[in-house]
Amino acid sequence: MSKKSTVGIKKKSPRRALCIGINDYPYEGNDLNGCVNDANAWAGLLTKQYGFPKSDVKVLLDSEATKKNIMKALKRLMAGAKPGDILVFTNSSHGSYVADTSGDEEKYDEILCPYDVEDNHIVDDELRELIANLKSGVNMTVILDNCFSGTATRAAVGEIIPGLKTPDDRRVRFLSPALRGLPVLQNPWSAKPKSKMKHPESKMKEILLSGCTDKEYSYDAFFDGIYHGALTYYAIQAIKQANYKLTYSQLHKRIVNLISDYPQHPQLEGKSSNKKRQIFS
Repeated sequence: MSKKSTVGIKKKSPRRALCIGINDYPYEGNDLNGCVNDANAWAGLLTKQYGFPKSDVKVLLDSEATKKNIMKALKRLMAGAKPGDILVFTNSSHGSYVADTSGDEEKYDEILCPYDVEDNHIVDDELRELIANLKSGVNMTVILDNCFSGTATRAAVGEIIPGLKTPDDRRVRFLSPALRGLPVLQNPWSAKPKSKMKHPESKMKEILLSGCTDKEYSYDAFFDGIYHGALTYYAIQAIKQANYKLTYSQLHKRIVNLISDYPQHPQLEGKSSNKKRQIFS
């Protein structure tokens, strides 16, 4: 019996993903509700609709998502990646900043808040350094459903999350540095990032979809019977409405239209050619 011909059958590119979701934080009144659901939703979407093997989709939730574990998993995600490989990193958690108020001009580092944020944080440059080492041609997607600085960075401890109670139980995904005993920016509008790395969009190896501008909040809320981040909820809704086939630019445009009830403006960054790519391909 002759062997079955494989001529004309296109081999699927390797696909790997890391999905982070952290609801549980050490500071009273600052837990979130939708981050774990976000991580599971992204993982489910990638495995069920985009051909990611379950064995190659790592999900870290709450106490699993320490800085050490996240960085280890990120390095493993990117290790040995070759041109054509498809990588996805999603993060749903609190974001924050580390302020430098020692000079005449206030500066800050944007950070992600891991589970062990009392002792550790992940600076944006740490992520960029990892991604910068990827080979050209690796298709890397980063989705950040959190906020970094925000306009209310001068808020007092405990003032940000409780805020105004809304029917959808909105919470901002921002953790004030004051909770960790760190300086707070006095003039967030004029403060500038400390980033040592220059990263114009034309040089980015990844495509980055983030929940808001650096002067806004990303929201965590109750949608149709389940908690999610607004970015994640509306992104997945947009993907389903398009029958799972759309480019990153099309996805971004749809999200912006759907999320209009929330005071956040999702951002899409990356090379023009990558923005025109079909999502997760």
